[in-house]
Amino acid sequence: MAQTRIADVGRLAWFPASRRTKWLVVVFWVLVLAAAFGPSSRLPDVLNNEAVAWLPEDAQSTQVVRQIEAFRSKNEFPAVIVYERPGGLTPADMETVGAHAAEFGAIEEVRTDVIGPIPSQDGEALQVIVPVDAGEEGWDSLGATVGDLRAVAQDRPVGLSMHVTGPVGLAADSSEAFAGIDGKLLYSAMGVVIVILLLTYRSPVLWLVPVVSAGTALFVAQGVIYFLARDDTLTVNAQSSGILTVIVFGAGTDYALLLVARYREELRRHEDRHEAMAFALHRAGPAIVASGATVIAGMLCLLVATMNSTKGLGPVAAIGVAVGLLVMLTLLPAILVVCGRWIFWPVRPSYGSNDHTRDGLWARIGARIARAPRRTWVVTSVLLAVASLGVLQLNATGLENKDSFYNTPESVVGEEVLAKHFPAGAGSPVLVLANAGVAGEVRTTLEGVDGVDSVAEPVTRGERALLQATLADAPDSDAATDSIDRIRDAIADLPGADAIAGGDTATRADTLRAAADDNVRIIPLILVVVLLILVLLLRAITAPLILIGTVVLSFGAALGISSLLFRHVFGFAGADSSLPLFVFVFLVALGIDYNIFLMTRVHEEAKEIGTRRGALVGLAATGGVITSAGLVLAGTFAVLATLPLVAFAEIGIAVALGVLLDTLVVRSVLVTALNLDVRGRMWWPSALARRDAELDAATPATREETEPAATLEAAH
Repeated sequence: MAQTRIADVGRLAWFPASRRTKWLVVVFWVLVLAAAFGPSSRLPDVLNNEAVAWLPEDAQSTQVVRQIEAFRSKNEFPAVIVYERPGGLTPADMETVGAHAAEFGAIEEVRTDVIGPIPSQDGEALQVIVPVDAGEEGWDSLGATVGDLRAVAQDRPVGLSMHVTGPVGLAADSSEAFAGIDGKLLYSAMGVVIVILLLTYRSPVLWLVPVVSAGTALFVAQGVIYFLARDDTLTVNAQSSGILTVIVFGAGTDYALLLVARYREELRRHEDRHEAMAFALHRAGPAIVASGATVIAGMLCLLVATMNSTKGLGPVAAIGVAVGLLVMLTLLPAILVVCGRWIFWPVRPSYGSNDHTRDGLWARIGARIARAPRRTWVVTSVLLAVASLGVLQLNATGLENKDSFYNTPESVVGEEVLAKHFPAGAGSPVLVLANAGVAGEVRTTLEGVDGVDSVAEPVTRGERALLQATLADAPDSDAATDSIDRIRDAIADLPGADAIAGGDTATRADTLRAAADDNVRIIPLILVVVLLILVLLLRAITAPLILIGTVVLSFGAALGISSLLFRHVFGFAGADSSLPLFVFVFLVALGIDYNIFLMTRVHEEAKEIGTRRGALVGLAATGGVITSAGLVLAGTFAVLATLPLVAFAEIGIAVALGVLLDTLVVRSVLVTALNLDVRGRMWWPSALARRDAELDAATPATREETEPAATLEAAH
């Protein structure tokens, strides 16, 4: 008998579910978790937050970072300390700041000469430029250095204010915002998952199993990524490390919800819980694997990005999802069968009991949709298309420093003080590298470029020269970006100069263009990859094309509504240039899960009872779990808004909103209505399309489309 059951469902489905091997699976993952715990805790030690780890690989700003080592460390950035006394500086102020400048030079991370104090023309401010070497730790180390600078400047005359700004000040504030990001996101995501699982399962103990499994997946994934990052096989930064936590918990819990829901169904049909789990894995496993494969493939599409930070996120997220998939298909079922039916207490699914989905909410919704499926999908599509028009309000051209934080950190205040008394670009010069033989001509050319306030004397090292140009506009402004374009055009025309321009403003310009280029390249690629996976999974062409259309509509509506919220509710000044791509990747790669969950069940049922009834059975059986999964994923992404950074908040809000639209409207209403209207043609050109037409012709429409309980009873 056991052999017959194995043959029915396959050995892989039986392995984590059988009476003996379930213990092997649990022991295996305990050992793996013990081995990974140490390396996972050391992941922050190998994060690469150097500038090159974020920049476009072939951009001029990246080339400057690489070539500037002949003149100074590539990790050297200026800290601009600005002092202000409204009404005019005093001699005591001048003397104090001069002493501070000397002490700044004695700080360990300051390895080249301090510049200043430089008085403003109005006599109310002084600036001191302190070159700080961030070392191999990147901007993570700058917070401590800024603390040392503030400690030195603490002793000053009453009424003389001081602010640390410039690239170092801004990096220190960003580092503080990212401080403890892994812990914050982990505990926030875990809290959201626990609350939703408690509401979903209405059990005081069942929620522990998915949470323990997701936690295991996260620690193991972090351990794997640590070794790859340590050996420089993979580049991991604070951004990808933080998003890894959200993706593993969100996607992993989604897979757990789907499997547990199918296991609950099978427990009502099989007296032996081991047999029930084997059948649950056999029937839900392909959908879960297909969902995970889609997410992994979508994330790996990021490898073609020009932005190094975006390129690095792809494999990090793919590893997290792959480990989560493996854990949820092995450890989770093993723990469930070890625990037995009591884990569902107080509502245990006993053998032969009725399935609540037969007369549940989604069965009733399906019956209502079935009365007018064409009108339902047309109206829903029009409403989503109208919501998509909100994209016209999206200003994804990058955020200025003052708009990047919820609050107003000291570096932003310092920028405002600096701009009031000095050229706005002071402290963040444009770095121009050129051949030494024509350095004088390059300087003359730079001085004639509109938007350039001044150019320092060139510094020569061997055959190359470094020139620093101060801009008249704030370094993070659109006007400064335009000045960079003019500078590059001007120096490109100089014969024999071989000149390139970098620095903070150039980095912003290159990042904006790279992000726009990535949007055009990666979004279509992901659509093609997802389409191919759906074609292979459903063995059809019509259904995948329709589903891709709903994906695009869902993305457009989510981004459109989010754009309106950003501008008119939250008051954000704009959006990060990478927002559209990240939202698309997460919504499509993760949101396609719900398409797969629903359509694989409809496909399974259509083989027996036809697409019309199969659509109603599929919605009734998966509507609840898809809703719960959507709430989990939306909640985990929403925790990104707990960071005091506008760019992360926008990603979290847009993805959370998109997932909710996906689960509550697109998958459950729009796709179901399309299934009911298109019917067997969904599976064209497979044989199921022809067979479905025969089933449809032989089945009375009225009763089956309007009585979900009867439909489900007939199906099982």
